[in-house]
Amino acid sequence: MPTALRDLSDPRLVPARPEIADARLRGRVEAARYVVGEPRSVVVPSAPLTRAPRFDAGLETEAVMGDAVTFYDAEEGFAFVQFAHDGYVGYLPEAALGRPTAPTHRVTALRSFVYPGPDLKQPAAGHLTLGARIRAEGETGDYLRLGTGGYVFAGHCAPVDAVEPDYAATAERLVGTPYLWGGRTSLGLDCSGLVQLCLAQGGMAAPRDADQQERGLGDGLPPDLDGLARGDLVFWRGHVGMMLDATRLIHANGHHMAVAVEPVREAVARIREKSYGPVTSIRRLTPSAGS
Repeated sequence: MPTALRDLSDPRLVPARPEIADARLRGRVEAARYVVGEPRSVVVPSAPLTRAPRFDAGLETEAVMGDAVTFYDAEEGFAFVQFAHDGYVGYLPEAALGRPTAPTHRVTALRSFVYPGPDLKQPAAGHLTLGARIRAEGETGDYLRLGTGGYVFAGHCAPVDAVEPDYAATAERLVGTPYLWGGRTSLGLDCSGLVQLCLAQGGMAAPRDADQQERGLGDGLPPDLDGLARGDLVFWRGHVGMMLDATRLIHANGHHMAVAVEPVREAVARIREKSYGPVTSIRRLTPSAGS
C-alpha cells in the first residue's frame, strides 16, 4: 500500500517535486504530472537517500534491507521514493529496489555477514546491519537462506516482530560507532539516526530528524536536568541524546565523532557554548526496561 501522507508543511515528508507528485496531492501541490505510487522493498544491505538524483547531492538518510518504500519515478538511475517507516522522501539508487517482500526476521547483531552458502569459511559477500529486515526462505543448519540470495547466521536474527524493549541498552551496544551525517546503520550514525534505530529495535516508530522527534515523541519534562531517567530524550535545536540514567547521556555527536557517553551536565555546558545552544526540551517515552 502507498505510504500515508504526513504533514504537508514539512518538505522532507511530501512526495512532490516540480516535475512529479503523488496523485493524492493533486489540487494541493503543483507538479507537471501526478502518479500513483507503487510499493517496493529495499533489497540491498544499505543505500543512500539523497535530496537530488546524484550521489554528490549529500546524504539525507539511509535505507536498509527490508525497508518498504513507495516508488514514484526513476531518473538517471535513481528512484524517487517515500519511506514507509518515517515518511522521508528522496532519491535512492534504482538498483537498490525490488518487488515488495514480507520480512520474516530482523538482524539483532550489530552486523552480520552474508555468505554464498551456509558455511562460515566461505568468503563473505557482504553484511547486514542491526535492524535490517530479511525474508528467510528456509533454514540450513545454523543459517537462514535469504530470499535475496545468500545465507546469514540465524543466531544473529530474531523474528521480525520481536522487540528489545530496553532501547537504551541498544544504544549502549553502539558506543564507538563513528559519527556520520545522515547515518542510520551500525557503520555510522548521526544523533537522530541513533535514536530512531534504537527505538525501532524496541518496537517504537520514530521520525527521522531531531526536530521531528522533538515534536512527535513522548511527553515534555521541565528542561532543568533534574529527575532524569533512563530512556529520556534530551533535545537541542538540531541535536538529540538519550539518557542512560539520571546523569549520563549517550549521543552520536561531532565533538567525539562517534557515539559516546558523557555526564549530561558536561555535555549541556559544552553544547551551549560551542554548538547548538541551550537544551530546548526533554521528552519522556514509555519507560525503558531496566530503568
